[in-house]
Amino acid sequence: MMFPIRCFSCGRVIAHKWDEYQRRVSEGEHPRDVLDSLGFKRYCCRRMFISAVNVMDELIEFHQKYSEAPSA
Repeated sequence: MMFPIRCFSCGRVIAHKWDEYQRRVSEGEHPRDVLDSLGFKRYCCRRMFISAVNVMDELIEFHQKYSEAPSA
């Protein structure tokens, strides 16, 4: 799933902060602190970040694995 442009509940634009959020969390910063510093106070917007799952890499790997397999 690609990260949504807007929050599903309130409609606030949130996608422009996704890369920074992901980078800072991967560096070990707590998600709560990152979201606070990025200015996300509503729980609906915070949920969008916390619950986001990037499955695109897994889908690409799955597609490559089965597209290379010989067909019967």
